[in-house]
Formats: sequence, C-alpha cells, structure tokens
Amino acid sequence: MNTTVDIARAVPAFERFYEETGVAAIKDEAHYDRMCALLDNLMDAANGDESSSAMMLADIVGDLVHDYEAIHHPMPESSAAGALRFLMEEHGLRQSGLPEIGSQGVVSEILSGKREINPRQARTLARRFGVSAATFI
Repeated sequence: MNTTVDIARAVPAFERFYEETGVAAIKDEAHYDRMCALLDNLMDAANGDESSSAMMLADIVGDLVHDYEAIHHPMPESSAAGALRFLMEEHGLRQSGLPEIGSQGVVSEILSGKREINPRQARTLARRFGVSAATFI
C-alpha cells in the first residue's frame, strides 16, 4: 500500500465526494439528520456484508454520527443491550413486543448480553425507535 498521498489529486476527489454525500464532521442538526439517513441507507446496501464498500463507509459515517451524538445528544454510558432496554422501557414494550428482532428468547439473549445485535436488527430497531443504527452497534 502506497503511504504517500497525492494531495493535488486527493483534495479535488474529496470535494466531489463531499458534494455527493455530505460526509464530513457534522456541524448542525440538519447535517446530523442527513448523516443518519445516509447511515441507514448504507447499512441497507451492505446487507450485513462486513467487507463491502458500503459497510466501510457506514463505519466512517457511524463514527461521525457517534461523535456528534456524544456532544449534542449525550446518553448515559450504555451497551447496545442497555440502549435497547432503555428504549423498551420508554415505549412500554416487553420482549414479546419485538417480533421483528426475533423470538422472545433471542430478545432475552440480547438483553442479557449473551447475543449481540446484528446489522439487520440494528437497522430494524433504528427505524422502530427513530434513532441512529449506531445506537445498537
């Protein structure tokens, strides 16, 4: 892998990329909303393939969303299971109230930390609760 970067080529390439995607440090709520939507679309496009270009870009966008949320929408320190537990309590849901995630046993294993939330489940939960998929990753 070449360790030198041709800045004269890289900067114009980034400008075109930015114009198309808006991917950069998040400055305000409108940009945050755009990046959350992009993250959801990238997760859908990756379809769970961790080696796909869509997932590599989702990792970057997820980091930007996470950084913005840490400053502007701080949540108590929590795991994905803790975030799910909190959201279930806020919405008055029981384990059986999340059939789109899996059986009650699957939800129980996620909440107890025996099973991690997969990318499909993260997308589904993000849509259901109106939060970023990064909340569950």
